[in-house]
Amino acid sequence: MNKFKQVNKKYIIAAAAIAVVAIVCFLLLRKGGSEGEDIAYVSSVKSLTGRGALGAVNKLPGIVESQETWSVSRNSDVEVEELHVEVGQEVSAGDPLFTYSTAKYEEDLKQAQIDLERLNNELTSTQETLEQLRKDKNNASSSEQANYTIQIKEQELSLKEKEIDIQMKESEIEKLEGNIENATVVSAIDGVVKSINKGNTDSMGNDSSYITVMKVGDYRVKGTVSEQNIGQLTVDAPVLVFSRVDDRVWKGTISEIKTENEQSNSSTSYYEGDSSNRSSKYPFYVQLDTSEGLMLGQHVYVELDQGQYAGQEGKDDKGIWIDEYLIDFTDPDAPAVWKDVNGRLKKTPVEIGERNDDLGQVQVLSGLELTDSIAVPDETLRDGMKTELAEEMTSDEMLGDEAYDESGEAGEGGEAGMGEAAPAGADGDDFIDGTGAEDGSFEDFGGAEDGGLVEEIPADQ
Repeated sequence: MNKFKQVNKKYIIAAAAIAVVAIVCFLLLRKGGSEGEDIAYVSSVKSLTGRGALGAVNKLPGIVESQETWSVSRNSDVEVEELHVEVGQEVSAGDPLFTYSTAKYEEDLKQAQIDLERLNNELTSTQETLEQLRKDKNNASSSEQANYTIQIKEQELSLKEKEIDIQMKESEIEKLEGNIENATVVSAIDGVVKSINKGNTDSMGNDSSYITVMKVGDYRVKGTVSEQNIGQLTVDAPVLVFSRVDDRVWKGTISEIKTENEQSNSSTSYYEGDSSNRSSKYPFYVQLDTSEGLMLGQHVYVELDQGQYAGQEGKDDKGIWIDEYLIDFTDPDAPAVWKDVNGRLKKTPVEIGERNDDLGQVQVLSGLELTDSIAVPDETLRDGMKTELAEEMTSDEMLGDEAYDESGEAGEGGEAGMGEAAPAGADGDDFIDGTGAEDGSFEDFGGAEDGGLVEEIPADQ
């Protein structure tokens, strides 16, 4: 790719914020209850802050793995008599992994010992013959000297050959004895058995290690990114690693991106022969600042750290970063939020710290918790108003009965077609954030190019 699309963060935040304000303001103006009591619709702070920039950053799937692996291949000429481990089992350096059958080695050793004995006897016989030829030569006449010299040379050559054969046979015996003594193969590192390939080949028929052990202790994260999103990643880029089961977050940097080792991915299309939903995936690796609390094999999400969570509880040092429009600055010296307290609205003072103009957020140091629910500030709000959670409303309640006339068409005060369905066959793991874009990509952001929210940036910039 010579170019890639980069979403202008400020414009996306502004557009999303305007949309949220418009919807919530509409909800605030609705009447609720049989007596016409005003209702203030509130949203949880956790849902308002937990995504950062309204999901403008992709979350990519990843898995925790060892920094180092150690593998051992199997001798295909010898049978494995016993396998001592199974996949997932923890092992220490020196623990037995498998044991070869020694029957063949023992038979070969017996034969080699017989051969060695024979060679030694032949060597002794040659030495005796050579010694006798030398004596005979000394007593022979001058006419026989030449014949004895030839015989002596032949025996000396035969003697050297015997000596070499003996050395080779002794080496063979030493190797066979070593194979018998070391028939049990042990692990060279502390770790967990990652794989056992009994066929000694992988699924594609290529040579593969018999047993692979992953080192325990030093973890890294192996992530997967699609070809649509790989242009967003760079080596040394800071990332956040999210647990899939709780709120824990780890920090790290991208240490490697393997573009040559693609993983084919295809989803079955409704229309036969349609390849629009097929894409390639590439592995990348994250070096963690600390791996404390992570487990080997744990599945996680990886997200580029662009400051979108700065200050949020569990993600930074202190305070909660929240969109500025959620703070009531009617009195600049006394900022506040409209908080739900036991089903009733209450204007609550908050302490403001730093501001992030790029993200349109402020840091709330005190007066607000992630477990609170708040309303968007509006002149119609007042202390004591009844509250309802916007997250619990149905689509009909959000639009209101007046949104549709008797014919079912969009009527006054309502608009048909709020939102579109995600396209069929949207990719699985990567389809986490984003609306209808494959692999979580925001290149399909509605009207982005026409509205100028996406700019073309050369890939080398």
